[in-house]
Amino acid sequence: MLIQTDNPDLANIIELRKVSQSYDGGNNWVIKDLNFLIEDKPGQGQFVIILGMSGCGKSTLLRYISGLQNPTEGEVFIKGKAIDKNTRIPMVFQEYSSLPWMTVLENVGLALEYQGVKKKERDERAMEIIKMVGLGGHEKKYAIYPTLSGGQLQRVAIARSVLSNPEIILMDEPFGALDIKTRLQMQDLITDLWEKYHSTIIFVTHDISEAVYLGDDIYIMKAQPGQFVEHIKVDLPLNRSREIKRDQQYTQLVHHVEDVMIKVAETTGGSF
Repeated sequence: MLIQTDNPDLANIIELRKVSQSYDGGNNWVIKDLNFLIEDKPGQGQFVIILGMSGCGKSTLLRYISGLQNPTEGEVFIKGKAIDKNTRIPMVFQEYSSLPWMTVLENVGLALEYQGVKKKERDERAMEIIKMVGLGGHEKKYAIYPTLSGGQLQRVAIARSVLSNPEIILMDEPFGALDIKTRLQMQDLITDLWEKYHSTIIFVTHDISEAVYLGDDIYIMKAQPGQFVEHIKVDLPLNRSREIKRDQQYTQLVHHVEDVMIKVAETTGGSF
Protein backbone atom coordinates (compact mmCIF):
# COMPACT_ATOMS: atom_id res chain seq x y z
CA MET A 1 0.00 0.00 0.00
CA LEU A 2 1.27 3.48 -0.86
CA ILE A 3 1.69 5.55 2.30
CA GLN A 4 0.96 9.26 2.01
CA THR A 5 2.01 11.78 4.63
CA ASP A 6 -0.15 14.68 5.71
CA ASN A 7 1.62 18.04 6.07
CA PRO A 8 -0.04 19.84 9.02
CA ASP A 9 0.89 23.20 7.51
CA LEU A 10 -1.27 22.60 4.43
CA ALA A 11 -5.04 22.20 4.19
CA ASN A 12 -6.35 19.16 2.34
CA ILE A 13 -8.28 19.97 -0.83
CA ILE A 14 -9.19 16.35 -1.68
CA GLU A 15 -9.14 13.28 0.52
CA LEU A 16 -10.33 9.72 -0.11
CA ARG A 17 -10.33 7.78 3.14
CA LYS A 18 -10.35 3.95 3.00
CA VAL A 19 -12.64 3.87 -0.05
CA SER A 20 -13.69 0.51 -1.48
CA GLN A 21 -15.89 -0.47 -4.40
CA SER A 22 -17.77 -3.71 -5.00
CA TYR A 23 -20.61 -4.34 -7.42
CA ASP A 24 -21.57 -7.79 -6.15
CA GLY A 25 -22.13 -7.35 -2.45
CA GLY A 26 -18.50 -7.66 -1.41
CA ASN A 27 -17.51 -10.90 -3.11
CA ASN A 28 -15.14 -9.03 -5.42
CA TRP A 29 -13.56 -5.64 -4.84
CA VAL A 30 -12.65 -3.32 -7.72
CA ILE A 31 -11.03 -0.96 -5.21
CA LYS A 32 -10.18 -1.87 -1.61
CA ASP A 33 -9.17 0.35 1.35
CA LEU A 34 -7.67 3.06 -0.84
CA ASN A 35 -6.41 6.31 0.69
CA PHE A 36 -5.64 9.35 -1.43
CA LEU A 37 -4.66 12.77 -0.11
CA ILE A 38 -4.09 15.94 -2.11
CA GLU A 39 -3.02 18.99 -0.15
CA ASP A 40 -3.99 22.45 -1.30
CA LYS A 41 -1.41 24.73 -2.91
CA PRO A 42 -3.03 28.19 -2.96
CA GLY A 43 -1.68 30.60 -5.54
CA GLN A 44 0.04 27.79 -7.41
CA GLY A 45 -2.31 24.88 -7.97
CA GLN A 46 -1.10 21.46 -9.02
CA PHE A 47 -1.38 18.88 -11.77
CA VAL A 48 -1.91 15.37 -10.39
CA ILE A 49 -1.74 12.46 -12.83
CA ILE A 50 -3.24 9.01 -12.26
CA LEU A 51 -1.78 6.18 -14.32
CA GLY A 52 -2.63 2.54 -13.92
CA MET A 53 -3.61 -0.87 -15.13
CA SER A 54 -6.75 -1.35 -17.18
CA GLY A 55 -9.72 -1.83 -14.87
CA CYS A 56 -7.91 -0.64 -11.74
CA GLY A 57 -10.53 2.01 -10.96
CA LYS A 58 -8.91 5.26 -12.15
CA SER A 59 -12.14 6.66 -13.59
CA THR A 60 -14.09 5.46 -10.56
CA LEU A 61 -11.89 7.60 -8.31
CA LEU A 62 -12.69 10.67 -10.40
CA ARG A 63 -16.39 9.87 -10.14
CA TYR A 64 -16.08 9.71 -6.35
CA ILE A 65 -14.44 13.15 -6.27
CA SER A 66 -16.98 14.63 -8.69
CA GLY A 67 -19.92 13.39 -6.63
CA LEU A 68 -21.23 11.26 -9.50
CA GLN A 69 -20.71 7.99 -7.59
CA ASN A 70 -20.51 6.93 -3.96
CA PRO A 71 -18.01 4.28 -2.83
CA THR A 72 -19.34 1.05 -1.35
CA GLU A 73 -17.26 1.82 1.74
CA GLY A 74 -15.18 4.77 2.89
CA GLU A 75 -15.45 8.55 2.79
CA VAL A 76 -14.65 11.35 0.35
CA PHE A 77 -13.85 14.88 1.49
CA ILE A 78 -13.51 18.11 -0.48
CA LYS A 79 -11.74 20.89 1.46
CA GLY A 80 -12.39 19.02 4.69
CA LYS A 81 -16.12 18.53 4.15
CA ALA A 82 -17.68 15.17 3.35
CA ILE A 83 -19.23 14.97 -0.10
CA ASP A 84 -23.02 14.97 -0.10
CA LYS A 85 -25.76 14.79 -2.74
CA ASN A 86 -25.30 18.48 -3.55
CA THR A 87 -21.56 18.20 -4.22
CA ARG A 88 -20.67 18.50 -7.91
CA ILE A 89 -17.12 18.94 -9.16
CA PRO A 90 -16.85 19.44 -12.94
CA MET A 91 -15.41 16.58 -14.97
CA VAL A 92 -14.19 16.40 -18.57
CA PHE A 93 -14.71 12.98 -20.16
CA GLN A 94 -13.08 11.35 -23.18
CA GLU A 95 -16.50 11.19 -24.83
CA TYR A 96 -17.99 14.46 -26.01
CA SER A 97 -20.31 15.63 -23.25
CA SER A 98 -21.82 18.83 -24.63
CA LEU A 99 -25.56 19.04 -25.24
CA PRO A 100 -25.97 19.03 -29.04
CA TRP A 101 -29.26 20.96 -29.01
CA MET A 102 -27.55 23.90 -27.29
CA THR A 103 -25.03 26.40 -28.65
CA VAL A 104 -21.44 26.69 -27.48
CA LEU A 105 -22.40 29.75 -25.43
CA GLU A 106 -25.32 27.94 -23.79
CA ASN A 107 -23.24 24.85 -23.04
CA VAL A 108 -20.40 26.79 -21.43
CA GLY A 109 -22.80 28.83 -19.30
CA LEU A 110 -24.89 25.83 -18.25
CA ALA A 111 -23.44 25.50 -14.74
CA LEU A 112 -24.04 29.19 -14.09
CA GLU A 113 -27.63 28.76 -15.23
CA TYR A 114 -28.08 25.99 -12.65
CA GLN A 115 -26.60 28.35 -10.06
CA GLY A 116 -29.25 30.96 -10.87
CA VAL A 117 -26.92 33.48 -12.54
CA LYS A 118 -28.88 35.84 -14.77
CA LYS A 119 -28.50 35.47 -18.51
CA LYS A 120 -26.62 38.72 -19.16
CA GLU A 121 -23.94 38.00 -16.59
CA ARG A 122 -23.89 34.31 -17.56
CA ASP A 123 -23.26 35.10 -21.22
CA GLU A 124 -20.58 37.67 -20.42
CA ARG A 125 -18.66 35.27 -18.22
CA ALA A 126 -19.12 32.42 -20.69
CA MET A 127 -17.84 34.55 -23.58
CA GLU A 128 -14.72 35.45 -21.62
CA ILE A 129 -13.74 31.80 -21.19
CA ILE A 130 -14.87 30.90 -24.73
CA LYS A 131 -12.39 33.40 -26.12
CA MET A 132 -9.72 32.15 -23.74
CA VAL A 133 -10.00 28.57 -25.05
CA GLY A 134 -9.87 29.72 -28.67
CA LEU A 135 -13.54 29.38 -29.58
CA GLY A 136 -14.31 33.03 -30.23
CA GLY A 137 -16.59 33.26 -33.27
CA HIS A 138 -18.07 29.80 -32.62
CA GLU A 139 -20.30 30.74 -29.68
CA LYS A 140 -23.54 30.63 -31.70
CA LYS A 141 -22.81 27.24 -33.29
CA TYR A 142 -24.44 24.09 -31.96
CA ALA A 143 -22.07 21.90 -29.95
CA ILE A 144 -22.26 18.85 -32.17
CA TYR A 145 -19.88 16.99 -34.49
CA PRO A 146 -19.13 17.77 -37.34
CA THR A 147 -20.31 21.37 -36.83
CA LEU A 148 -17.44 21.52 -34.38
CA SER A 149 -14.34 19.33 -34.53
CA GLY A 150 -13.44 16.89 -31.76
CA GLY A 151 -10.86 19.29 -30.36
CA GLN A 152 -13.37 22.15 -30.37
CA LEU A 153 -15.94 20.02 -28.54
CA GLN A 154 -13.37 19.23 -25.86
CA ARG A 155 -12.61 22.93 -25.59
CA VAL A 156 -16.31 23.49 -24.89
CA ALA A 157 -16.21 20.87 -22.11
CA ILE A 158 -13.05 22.36 -20.60
CA ALA A 159 -14.47 25.88 -20.73
CA ARG A 160 -17.66 24.71 -19.01
CA SER A 161 -15.64 22.99 -16.26
CA VAL A 162 -13.37 25.98 -15.66
CA LEU A 163 -16.31 28.39 -15.51
CA SER A 164 -18.19 26.09 -13.15
CA ASN A 165 -15.36 25.59 -10.65
CA PRO A 166 -11.80 26.55 -11.62
CA GLU A 167 -10.48 25.45 -8.22
CA ILE A 168 -10.77 21.71 -8.95
CA ILE A 169 -10.93 20.21 -12.45
CA LEU A 170 -11.24 16.47 -13.13
CA MET A 171 -10.19 15.08 -16.51
CA ASP A 172 -10.71 11.46 -17.59
CA GLU A 173 -8.55 10.78 -20.67
CA PRO A 174 -9.91 13.96 -22.26
CA PHE A 175 -7.51 13.90 -25.22
CA GLY A 176 -7.55 10.17 -25.92
CA ALA A 177 -9.70 10.37 -29.05
CA LEU A 178 -7.91 13.35 -30.63
CA ASP A 179 -5.33 13.35 -33.40
CA ILE A 180 -1.75 14.10 -32.36
CA LYS A 181 -1.72 17.75 -33.52
CA THR A 182 -4.95 18.56 -31.69
CA ARG A 183 -3.79 16.62 -28.63
CA LEU A 184 -0.62 18.71 -28.39
CA GLN A 185 -2.67 21.90 -28.74
CA MET A 186 -5.02 20.75 -25.97
CA GLN A 187 -2.10 19.94 -23.68
CA ASP A 188 -0.84 23.50 -24.11
CA LEU A 189 -4.34 24.89 -23.56
CA ILE A 190 -4.87 23.08 -20.27
CA THR A 191 -1.45 24.15 -18.95
CA ASP A 192 -2.26 27.77 -19.85
CA LEU A 193 -5.58 27.55 -17.97
CA TRP A 194 -3.89 25.89 -15.00
CA GLU A 195 -1.32 28.68 -14.82
CA LYS A 196 -4.06 31.33 -14.99
CA TYR A 197 -6.44 29.86 -12.41
CA HIS A 198 -3.98 27.94 -10.18
CA SER A 199 -6.33 24.97 -10.30
CA THR A 200 -5.92 21.56 -8.75
CA ILE A 201 -6.26 19.30 -11.79
CA ILE A 202 -6.67 15.52 -11.45
CA PHE A 203 -5.91 13.96 -14.82
CA VAL A 204 -6.28 10.32 -15.88
CA THR A 205 -4.32 9.20 -18.93
CA HIS A 206 -2.68 6.12 -20.45
CA ASP A 207 -0.06 8.25 -22.22
CA ILE A 208 3.18 8.22 -20.20
CA SER A 209 4.84 11.06 -22.11
CA GLU A 210 1.71 13.18 -21.59
CA ALA A 211 1.75 12.33 -17.88
CA VAL A 212 5.34 13.53 -17.48
CA TYR A 213 4.79 16.65 -19.58
CA LEU A 214 1.72 17.79 -17.64
CA GLY A 215 2.14 16.38 -14.15
CA ASP A 216 3.68 17.56 -10.90
CA ASP A 217 2.89 14.25 -9.22
CA ILE A 218 2.21 10.89 -10.85
CA TYR A 219 0.34 8.20 -8.92
CA ILE A 220 0.36 4.66 -10.30
CA MET A 221 -2.40 2.17 -9.51
CA LYS A 222 -2.53 -1.60 -9.64
CA ALA A 223 -5.68 -3.63 -10.20
CA GLN A 224 -7.40 -6.57 -8.46
CA PRO A 225 -8.18 -4.71 -6.25
CA GLY A 226 -7.36 -1.13 -7.24
CA GLN A 227 -4.75 0.47 -5.01
CA PHE A 228 -1.99 3.06 -5.33
CA VAL A 229 1.45 1.46 -5.36
CA GLU A 230 3.84 4.17 -6.60
CA HIS A 231 4.17 7.95 -6.29
CA ILE A 232 6.61 9.72 -8.61
CA LYS A 233 7.45 13.40 -8.20
CA VAL A 234 8.05 15.04 -11.57
CA ASP A 235 11.22 17.04 -11.06
CA LEU A 236 10.80 19.46 -13.94
CA PRO A 237 10.23 23.25 -13.99
CA LEU A 238 6.73 24.22 -12.86
CA ASN A 239 6.01 26.20 -16.02
CA ARG A 240 6.67 24.12 -19.13
CA SER A 241 6.58 24.41 -22.89
CA ARG A 242 7.01 21.78 -25.60
CA GLU A 243 10.75 22.47 -25.72
CA ILE A 244 11.12 20.57 -22.46
CA LYS A 245 10.28 17.36 -24.33
CA ARG A 246 13.72 17.63 -25.95
CA ASP A 247 15.40 17.78 -22.54
CA GLN A 248 17.32 14.73 -21.36
CA GLN A 249 15.75 14.94 -17.90
CA TYR A 250 12.25 14.75 -19.42
CA THR A 251 13.24 11.72 -21.51
CA GLN A 252 14.74 9.98 -18.50
CA LEU A 253 11.58 10.57 -16.49
CA VAL A 254 9.42 9.11 -19.27
CA HIS A 255 11.63 5.98 -19.32
CA HIS A 256 11.54 5.75 -15.53
CA VAL A 257 7.73 5.93 -15.37
CA GLU A 258 7.50 3.37 -18.17
CA ASP A 259 9.81 1.01 -16.26
CA VAL A 260 7.74 1.39 -13.11
CA MET A 261 4.50 0.74 -15.02
CA ILE A 262 5.95 -2.44 -16.55
CA LYS A 263 7.17 -3.62 -13.14
CA VAL A 264 3.72 -3.04 -11.60
CA ALA A 265 2.06 -4.92 -14.47
CA GLU A 266 4.45 -7.85 -14.16
CA THR A 267 4.14 -8.15 -10.38
CA THR A 268 0.34 -7.75 -10.23
CA GLY A 269 -0.68 -9.53 -13.43
CA GLY A 270 -2.29 -6.45 -14.94
CA SER A 271 -1.92 -4.72 -18.30
CA PHE A 272 -1.82 -1.12 -19.45
